[in-house]
Amino acid sequence: MSTSPAANADERKEPRRAERFTYAGFDIEPEANRVVCRYRLDDLEFAEVVSFPGGGDWTGPAVTEAARILFLLTGVSYYKAGAPPVVDLGETALTKTELAFLTSFYLDGLGEFAYRNGIDLSGLEFVAPELQRESTANYTPRRNSPLVPFGGGVDSIVSVEQIRPFVEDTNDAALFVVTRPGDRFEAIEEPAQVTGWPMVRAERSIDPTVLRSRELGFLNGHVPVTGIISAITVLAAVLEGRDAVVLSNEWSASSATLFDKGRPVNHQFSKSETFEAGFREVLSDALGDGLQYFSLLRPLSEVWIAERFAEQPQYFDHFRSCNKAFLIDTTKRFDHWCGVCDKCAFIDLVLAPFVSKADLQKIFAVAGEPLQKPELLDTFRRLLGFVPDSKPWECVGDVSESRVAARLAAARPDRADDQMLQTLVTAAAGYKDPAPEELLKPLSRHFVPERYQPEILRTAHE
Repeated sequence: MSTSPAANADERKEPRRAERFTYAGFDIEPEANRVVCRYRLDDLEFAEVVSFPGGGDWTGPAVTEAARILFLLTGVSYYKAGAPPVVDLGETALTKTELAFLTSFYLDGLGEFAYRNGIDLSGLEFVAPELQRESTANYTPRRNSPLVPFGGGVDSIVSVEQIRPFVEDTNDAALFVVTRPGDRFEAIEEPAQVTGWPMVRAERSIDPTVLRSRELGFLNGHVPVTGIISAITVLAAVLEGRDAVVLSNEWSASSATLFDKGRPVNHQFSKSETFEAGFREVLSDALGDGLQYFSLLRPLSEVWIAERFAEQPQYFDHFRSCNKAFLIDTTKRFDHWCGVCDKCAFIDLVLAPFVSKADLQKIFAVAGEPLQKPELLDTFRRLLGFVPDSKPWECVGDVSESRVAARLAAARPDRADDQMLQTLVTAAAGYKDPAPEELLKPLSRHFVPERYQPEILRTAHE
């Protein structure tokens, strides 16, 4: 299979695509503590291996169901290489719920990929036998034993500290991390040690062929990786008999990055409420209600999360959200904030109302604080939405959250002389944004079970 280079945005000419993507099957290998997922793109074959070094109980129908769901979601990484119009599930039957969810996972989860490659996926056809499930796997875990995917950034740290009071009696919570075999990210390991919680690990070996995209002429671009990590976490939780997978996806993760012909395109789709609701249905149908999958921060703003993080100074010297800390090439991986990317700029901005200027300058000390760099004015203008459809293709907050954060920060005495902040606030004067106090309340529905609800969610119903 070969493709031509993606057309530019003005021409919107589709590149050459493959003809068919096929789910070839998956194998559970308990003796090796791993699952092998096999796919085919026209005549090319791929195999992905997901292993769990810590082992677990591989017996029972719940493990098979969780591995099957992993197999369904991981396929998107290989489909994108050729983006054919047909996805063939082969012998893998799907329930109506699974088919609807998988269709959304491809169409919406690959929305950014399709938009930036000039591809129309609206006619994507799924071919699969229909599954009539008579009962669930009836998974029965031990209570109050959550597994928390941990990235070492603000959101996952806040989740840990918000959920900590609910597991003090059982002392049975754990962090979860997915990496390449043998790899470790210091930006995760360092704050993980501060939490004091044990770490459950998985290792994902992507087929090396798909990594040769430029050489082989594959299409390339963003995939809904949080969805894949969610599926891996679910299997890890089942292997350990845990009762919850606790994500840290906030309210603004559901906001579109831009609209294309009226259709929302969201870089963070697999962090959105739509994904969460659909994935919960799939899990409930397959496993029953023993395993709860939810985002603890779903109805909460980045402003609320930043205020809670500011109450945890023990993490200030250890956390990092800069993508340069997570580069695959270890020789290019940063051991500090880069200080210039969209993520660095947003984290600085959203923390500025609640963390002192001196502390933030210490956090960004090596590269320098973004808010003190006039050359980053355009970066902040994009974050605040001053240019139409300019929100970065990044995991950053909604433009209204950024504008509110700028106003709150500019009002601090230690920021009175920050010329860039004052310039941004002046430019934001004409925008009708929520009052700051509104962003400190729950903003949407959530799926957090009562036994794990932090105070702000409990009091919202009183």
